[in-house]
Amino acid sequence: MKADPVAQRRLLDVSELDVRTNQLQHQRSTLPEHAQIAALMGERKILLEQYVEAETRVADLTRDQERAEADLEPVRARLARDQQKLDSGAITDRKALTGLQSEVEHLHRRISDLEDAELEVMGLLEEATTDFAGHQQRRRELEDRIRALMAARDEKLGGLDQEIARAAEHRATILGKLPEPLVKVYEKAHQHTGAGGAAALTQRRCMGCRLELDPGDLRAIAVASPDEVVRCEECGRVLIRSAESGL
Repeated sequence: MKADPVAQRRLLDVSELDVRTNQLQHQRSTLPEHAQIAALMGERKILLEQYVEAETRVADLTRDQERAEADLEPVRARLARDQQKLDSGAITDRKALTGLQSEVEHLHRRISDLEDAELEVMGLLEEATTDFAGHQQRRRELEDRIRALMAARDEKLGGLDQEIARAAEHRATILGKLPEPLVKVYEKAHQHTGAGGAAALTQRRCMGCRLELDPGDLRAIAVASPDEVVRCEECGRVLIRSAESGL
Protein backbone atom coordinates (compact mmCIF):
# COMPACT_ATOMS: atom_id res chain seq x y z
CA MET A 1 0.00 0.00 0.00
CA LYS A 2 0.98 3.62 -0.38
CA ALA A 3 0.85 6.55 2.02
CA ASP A 4 2.32 10.04 2.15
CA PRO A 5 5.90 9.83 3.50
CA VAL A 6 5.07 12.65 5.93
CA ALA A 7 2.18 10.57 7.32
CA GLN A 8 4.46 7.57 7.55
CA ARG A 9 6.98 9.53 9.59
CA ARG A 10 4.24 10.45 12.06
CA LEU A 11 4.04 6.74 12.87
CA LEU A 12 7.39 7.10 14.62
CA ASP A 13 5.73 9.51 17.05
CA VAL A 14 2.94 7.01 17.66
CA SER A 15 5.44 4.18 18.06
CA GLU A 16 7.40 6.23 20.58
CA LEU A 17 4.19 6.83 22.54
CA ASP A 18 3.38 3.12 22.48
CA VAL A 19 6.85 2.20 23.71
CA ARG A 20 6.58 4.82 26.43
CA THR A 21 3.14 3.53 27.42
CA ASN A 22 4.53 0.00 27.71
CA GLN A 23 7.30 1.31 29.93
CA LEU A 24 4.82 3.15 32.10
CA GLN A 25 2.58 0.10 32.41
CA HIS A 26 5.58 -2.04 33.33
CA GLN A 27 6.64 0.55 35.88
CA ARG A 28 3.08 0.59 37.19
CA SER A 29 3.04 -3.17 37.75
CA THR A 30 6.55 -3.35 39.23
CA LEU A 31 6.46 -0.53 41.76
CA PRO A 32 8.59 -1.57 44.77
CA GLU A 33 5.62 -0.74 47.00
CA HIS A 34 3.70 -3.70 45.53
CA ALA A 35 6.27 -6.22 46.79
CA GLN A 36 6.77 -4.37 50.08
CA ILE A 37 3.03 -4.30 50.78
CA ALA A 38 2.68 -7.99 49.87
CA ALA A 39 5.51 -8.90 52.25
CA LEU A 40 4.04 -6.84 55.07
CA MET A 41 0.58 -8.30 54.47
CA GLY A 42 2.15 -11.72 54.93
CA GLU A 43 3.65 -10.55 58.22
CA ARG A 44 0.30 -9.09 59.19
CA LYS A 45 -1.46 -12.41 58.62
CA ILE A 46 0.94 -14.18 60.97
CA LEU A 47 0.75 -11.34 63.49
CA LEU A 48 -3.06 -11.39 63.47
CA GLU A 49 -3.04 -15.09 64.28
CA GLN A 50 -0.73 -14.40 67.22
CA TYR A 51 -2.85 -11.37 68.17
CA VAL A 52 -6.03 -13.47 68.31
CA GLU A 53 -4.27 -16.15 70.35
CA ALA A 54 -3.00 -13.55 72.83
CA GLU A 55 -6.41 -11.88 73.03
CA THR A 56 -8.10 -15.24 73.62
CA ARG A 57 -5.63 -16.11 76.38
CA VAL A 58 -6.33 -12.81 78.14
CA ALA A 59 -10.07 -13.46 77.91
CA ASP A 60 -9.70 -17.02 79.20
CA LEU A 61 -7.50 -15.99 82.14
CA THR A 62 -9.84 -13.11 82.97
CA ARG A 63 -12.70 -15.61 83.25
CA ASP A 64 -10.47 -17.87 85.34
CA GLN A 65 -9.72 -15.01 87.74
CA GLU A 66 -13.40 -14.10 87.97
CA ARG A 67 -14.23 -17.73 88.65
CA ALA A 68 -11.52 -17.93 91.34
CA GLU A 69 -12.91 -14.83 93.02
CA ALA A 70 -16.42 -16.23 92.77
CA ASP A 71 -15.22 -19.45 94.44
CA LEU A 72 -13.68 -17.45 97.29
CA GLU A 73 -16.70 -15.32 98.12
CA PRO A 74 -18.97 -18.03 99.65
CA VAL A 75 -16.07 -19.55 101.56
CA ARG A 76 -15.14 -16.18 103.06
CA ALA A 77 -18.77 -15.51 103.90
CA ARG A 78 -19.09 -18.84 105.66
CA LEU A 79 -15.87 -18.24 107.56
CA ALA A 80 -17.15 -14.87 108.69
CA ARG A 81 -20.38 -16.41 109.99
CA ASP A 82 -18.59 -19.23 111.81
CA GLN A 83 -16.04 -16.87 113.28
CA GLN A 84 -18.83 -14.64 114.53
CA LYS A 85 -20.43 -17.60 116.24
CA LEU A 86 -17.14 -18.47 117.94
CA ASP A 87 -16.52 -14.92 119.01
CA SER A 88 -20.04 -14.47 120.38
CA GLY A 89 -19.63 -17.25 122.96
CA ALA A 90 -23.13 -18.42 122.18
CA ILE A 91 -22.01 -22.02 121.65
CA THR A 92 -21.32 -23.69 124.99
CA ASP A 93 -21.54 -27.35 124.03
CA ARG A 94 -17.93 -28.64 123.91
CA LYS A 95 -18.55 -31.05 121.04
CA ALA A 96 -20.33 -28.40 118.96
CA LEU A 97 -17.63 -25.88 119.79
CA THR A 98 -14.84 -28.29 118.76
CA GLY A 99 -16.63 -29.03 115.53
CA LEU A 100 -17.03 -25.34 114.78
CA GLN A 101 -13.38 -24.64 115.54
CA SER A 102 -12.38 -27.49 113.22
CA GLU A 103 -14.64 -26.07 110.52
CA VAL A 104 -13.06 -22.62 110.90
CA GLU A 105 -9.58 -24.08 110.53
CA HIS A 106 -10.68 -26.00 107.43
CA LEU A 107 -12.16 -22.83 105.95
CA HIS A 108 -8.91 -20.94 106.56
CA ARG A 109 -6.96 -23.64 104.71
CA ARG A 110 -9.52 -23.66 101.89
CA ILE A 111 -9.32 -19.89 101.54
CA SER A 112 -5.52 -20.04 101.49
CA ASP A 113 -5.58 -22.63 98.70
CA LEU A 114 -8.11 -20.64 96.70
CA GLU A 115 -6.14 -17.42 97.16
CA ASP A 116 -2.94 -19.15 96.01
CA ALA A 117 -4.77 -20.38 92.92
CA GLU A 118 -6.14 -16.90 92.30
CA LEU A 119 -2.71 -15.33 92.69
CA GLU A 120 -1.31 -17.81 90.18
CA VAL A 121 -4.04 -16.92 87.70
CA MET A 122 -3.46 -13.20 88.33
CA GLY A 123 0.24 -13.66 87.56
CA LEU A 124 -0.52 -15.49 84.34
CA LEU A 125 -3.09 -12.84 83.43
CA GLU A 126 -0.59 -10.06 83.98
CA GLU A 127 1.91 -11.80 81.69
CA ALA A 128 -0.77 -12.45 79.08
CA THR A 129 -1.96 -8.83 79.24
CA THR A 130 1.58 -7.56 78.73
CA ASP A 131 2.06 -9.95 75.82
CA PHE A 132 -1.23 -8.87 74.27
CA ALA A 133 -0.28 -5.21 74.64
CA GLY A 134 2.93 -5.97 72.75
CA HIS A 135 0.95 -7.58 69.95
CA GLN A 136 -1.36 -4.56 69.85
CA GLN A 137 1.61 -2.22 69.52
CA ARG A 138 3.24 -4.34 66.79
CA ARG A 139 -0.07 -4.53 64.92
CA ARG A 140 -0.51 -0.76 65.04
CA GLU A 141 3.05 -0.15 63.84
CA LEU A 142 2.76 -2.72 61.05
CA GLU A 143 -0.58 -1.41 59.83
CA ASP A 144 0.75 2.16 59.93
CA ARG A 145 3.63 1.04 57.68
CA ILE A 146 1.20 -0.70 55.32
CA ARG A 147 -1.04 2.35 55.14
CA ALA A 148 1.95 4.61 54.43
CA LEU A 149 3.16 2.31 51.66
CA MET A 150 -0.33 2.11 50.19
CA ALA A 151 -0.56 5.89 50.15
CA ALA A 152 2.82 6.15 48.43
CA ARG A 153 1.83 3.44 45.96
CA ASP A 154 -1.48 5.11 45.15
CA GLU A 155 0.22 8.46 44.62
CA LYS A 156 2.70 6.91 42.19
CA LEU A 157 -0.04 4.95 40.42
CA GLY A 158 -2.04 8.13 40.04
CA GLY A 159 0.91 9.90 38.43
CA LEU A 160 1.60 6.99 36.09
CA ASP A 161 -2.06 6.71 35.14
CA GLN A 162 -2.08 10.39 34.23
CA GLU A 163 0.98 9.92 32.01
CA ILE A 164 -0.61 6.88 30.35
CA ALA A 165 -3.81 8.82 29.75
CA ARG A 166 -1.91 11.75 28.23
CA ALA A 167 0.01 9.39 25.96
CA ALA A 168 -3.23 7.72 24.87
CA GLU A 169 -4.81 11.10 24.13
CA HIS A 170 -1.78 12.27 22.13
CA ARG A 171 -1.73 8.96 20.26
CA ALA A 172 -5.38 9.25 19.33
CA THR A 173 -4.85 12.81 18.11
CA ILE A 174 -2.00 11.78 15.79
CA LEU A 175 -3.74 8.69 14.44
CA GLY A 176 -6.92 10.69 13.87
CA LYS A 177 -5.04 12.77 11.30
CA LEU A 178 -3.56 9.80 9.40
CA PRO A 179 -5.14 7.76 6.60
CA GLU A 180 -7.22 4.90 7.92
CA PRO A 181 -5.45 2.19 5.83
CA LEU A 182 -2.09 3.31 7.21
CA VAL A 183 -3.47 3.29 10.75
CA LYS A 184 -4.73 -0.28 10.26
CA VAL A 185 -1.31 -1.42 9.05
CA TYR A 186 0.32 0.24 12.03
CA GLU A 187 -2.13 -1.19 14.56
CA LYS A 188 -1.61 -4.69 13.19
CA ALA A 189 2.14 -4.33 13.58
CA HIS A 190 1.65 -2.83 17.05
CA GLN A 191 -0.43 -5.82 18.16
CA HIS A 192 2.16 -8.21 16.70
CA THR A 193 5.14 -6.66 18.49
CA GLY A 194 3.32 -5.70 21.67
CA ALA A 195 5.26 -2.42 21.50
CA GLY A 196 5.82 0.20 18.82
CA GLY A 197 4.47 -0.70 15.39
CA ALA A 198 6.92 1.43 13.42
CA ALA A 199 10.68 1.92 13.48
CA ALA A 200 13.29 3.96 11.69
CA LEU A 201 15.47 2.20 9.12
CA THR A 202 18.95 3.41 10.06
CA GLN A 203 22.14 2.20 8.42
CA ARG A 204 20.32 -0.80 6.98
CA ARG A 205 19.12 -1.80 10.44
CA CYS A 206 15.55 -1.87 11.79
CA MET A 207 15.68 0.18 14.98
CA GLY A 208 12.73 -1.78 16.36
CA CYS A 209 14.18 -5.30 16.42
CA ARG A 210 17.75 -3.99 15.98
CA LEU A 211 18.46 -6.50 13.21
CA GLU A 212 20.20 -5.65 9.96
CA LEU A 213 17.98 -6.29 6.96
CA ASP A 214 18.72 -8.96 4.40
CA PRO A 215 20.49 -7.58 1.30
CA GLY A 216 17.60 -8.67 -0.90
CA ASP A 217 15.09 -6.85 1.29
CA LEU A 218 17.30 -3.76 1.28
CA ARG A 219 17.43 -3.75 -2.54
CA ALA A 220 13.64 -4.04 -2.73
CA ILE A 221 13.22 -1.15 -0.28
CA ALA A 222 15.81 0.94 -2.15
CA VAL A 223 13.85 0.81 -5.39
CA ALA A 224 10.44 1.27 -3.73
CA SER A 225 8.79 4.64 -4.20
CA PRO A 226 8.91 7.03 -1.19
CA ASP A 227 5.18 6.63 -0.61
CA GLU A 228 5.33 2.82 -0.54
CA VAL A 229 4.74 1.42 2.95
CA VAL A 230 7.50 -1.09 3.66
CA ARG A 231 7.86 -3.38 6.62
CA CYS A 232 10.60 -5.24 8.43
CA GLU A 233 10.52 -8.90 7.47
CA GLU A 234 11.84 -9.87 10.93
CA CYS A 235 9.50 -8.01 13.30
CA GLY A 236 6.72 -6.73 11.04
CA ARG A 237 7.17 -3.07 11.97
CA VAL A 238 6.51 -0.33 9.44
CA LEU A 239 9.96 0.91 8.35
CA ILE A 240 10.43 4.64 8.08
CA ARG A 241 13.12 5.61 5.60
CA SER A 242 15.37 8.66 5.81
CA ALA A 243 18.70 9.93 4.52
CA GLU A 244 20.34 7.79 7.24
CA SER A 245 18.79 4.53 6.08
CA GLY A 246 21.96 3.52 4.20
CA LEU A 247 20.10 2.38 1.12
